Amino acid sequence: MDGNEKVKIVNLPKIFDPRGNLTVIEELKQIPFTIARAYWIYDVPGGEIRGSHAFKDQQEIIIALSGSFDIVINDGCQEHRFSLNRSYFGLYIPPMNWRTIENFSTNAVCLVLSSQEFYQDDYVRNFNDFLLLRKNYTFIPKVRLKNNDSIELSPKPSVYNATIIEFQRISSGARNGNLSVIEGIKNLPFDIKRAFVLFDIPAGEDRGAHAHRKCHQFLIAVSGAFEVMLDDGVNKKTVRLDRPYYGLHIPPGIWAAEQSFSGGAVCLVFASHGYDESDYIRDYDLFLNIIKQSN
Repeated sequence: MDGNEKVKIVNLPKIFDPRGNLTVIEELKQIPFTIARAYWIYDVPGGEIRGSHAFKDQQEIIIALSGSFDIVINDGCQEHRFSLNRSYFGLYIPPMNWRTIENFSTNAVCLVLSSQEFYQDDYVRNFNDFLLLRKNYTFIPKVRLKNNDSIELSPKPSVYNATIIEFQRISSGARNGNLSVIEGIKNLPFDIKRAFVLFDIPAGEDRGAHAHRKCHQFLIAVSGAFEVMLDDGVNKKTVRLDRPYYGLHIPPGIWAAEQSFSGGAVCLVFASHGYDESDYIRDYDLFLNIIKQSN
């Protein structure tokens, strides 16, 4: 197998909007695997290096949410360098490719979506061991099955059910930046099926202003800051997000709007469902009628 042929840049959908642009990554559509784990690397000082390992089974896609960095891939025969600097394309990396991330720019944020949860034995951390394993390696794609049947709309959605979840800031010990990780239902009340990114948002603009019938969402300010206005038809509250290591879980049935974006803000969203326009409630009066009928 020529592993390097499968390491490739993936162009992601870019949806233009004068209020700020959006790109989306949905499992088994833009990427050939289900999302078992997501992590993002941030606060990396200039000149530092991350990664320097391979995976036996894990597939991943790496995206520059903010700033830029280089990914150096060694397939056991050759070394190739890829530069990432926009959130609407990423690098797909199948298993058994040695990869290193370097040349982080100031304020760079690196998002990694993986096909497996963390499993120490899946890592190959010694380059010579990697070369020996690579000689007889055959890539057999694996798909992790999910079941979202347990996700249901609460009969009485409330803004008080929208909660902040904080994640550990993981560092390797050296001063080479921080990492925060989500592994589906281990950290969130849902499995991740879709991720999307809001970027190039003019300062002070508003986004969102809709509710979902079934879809759960989790919002993170991976760069800059913004506020989320929540409305359950009776109560309202506003939550400010301004750190890459915590985010806001919004259950279905809550009207939400993102507002007061700072310059350079980037909003990362994880969703429990793939895109389905019928799941959106975009008219506020219709939203209020649905809430009244459910009470």
